[in-house]
Amino acid sequence: MKSQVAASETEKPDVPDTSPRLSRVNPRRPAPLVAVCALAVLEAAAFAGLGVAWLTDVVSGRAQLPGASTFLAVFALGVAALLALAARGLWRGRRWARSLVMVWQVLLVVLSVGWLSSQVSVWAVVVLLVALVVGVGLLLPSVVAATVPAEPGDPTAG
Repeated sequence: MKSQVAASETEKPDVPDTSPRLSRVNPRRPAPLVAVCALAVLEAAAFAGLGVAWLTDVVSGRAQLPGASTFLAVFALGVAALLALAARGLWRGRRWARSLVMVWQVLLVVLSVGWLSSQVSVWAVVVLLVALVVGVGLLLPSVVAATVPAEPGDPTAG
């Protein structure tokens, strides 16, 4: 008797899952999207490192301008957080994340071109190349398709 009751309690009727899903993106992400996400995370890590370095200078008393260094630390950590959030959004197929990452890449291109106009350095070239790769990657049809919600009548919608 107990086994019949236990079995009936664990069985669930065939009810379709109507819970809202946060991500209806195909789990197989296109390679360019994976590369863009990886580079955005790399940029976020670089800015987090800069923020921690500036904050360390302020706390240790080595900063010549503590107010400016504090601002730069907070700004860099904020940019790192936004880039990490945007990379997560891209990974999950969110359309809004493309615009956030693209705006940052445009700013990086402008900054790196300014650096290159005054003095050519390896870092300026690296920043320029990464920003161009990410910017072009965001515009590739496979990345756009992976980050645009499917139409309601689309048979390929997940």
